[in-house]
Amino acid sequence: MIDFDNQTPLHIATDRLEQILHYLGGGDVELLCIDSQTMRAINQEYRDKDESTDVLSFPFAREVATIPLGTIVVCAEAIMRAAVEFGHSTDDEAALLFLHGLLHLQGYDHESDNGEQRAKEAEVVANFGLPQSLIVRAEK
Repeated sequence: MIDFDNQTPLHIATDRLEQILHYLGGGDVELLCIDSQTMRAINQEYRDKDESTDVLSFPFAREVATIPLGTIVVCAEAIMRAAVEFGHSTDDEAALLFLHGLLHLQGYDHESDNGEQRAKEAEVVANFGLPQSLIVRAEK
């Protein structure tokens, strides 16, 4: 189940996000949609990067199975900008960001793994008919 807290005027449909969550094993996830100024502040505080970003993930310690996987934070302006840049809907972009963040909550790390997160993103992208994944876009 996704606990969605949208703090922006951007509408994001969560049906497909729930399907992606279920496809990847289910669980509970908190999803926050915030503006770029708030994202910049969070990125500065937790990653020491003084810039906004598109998605951040914060996994929870899961000593008990009923504890949520964690929190995924997405930036509304980044969603809108990428949707225009890559020629797809904001819902598609939100799904890509959610997928990327969810895989991080599940322990994937494209910065240090041997392509496992890239492969899993490609699988989900193909299964749900999504545009190119974030990792593929970043490689270009």
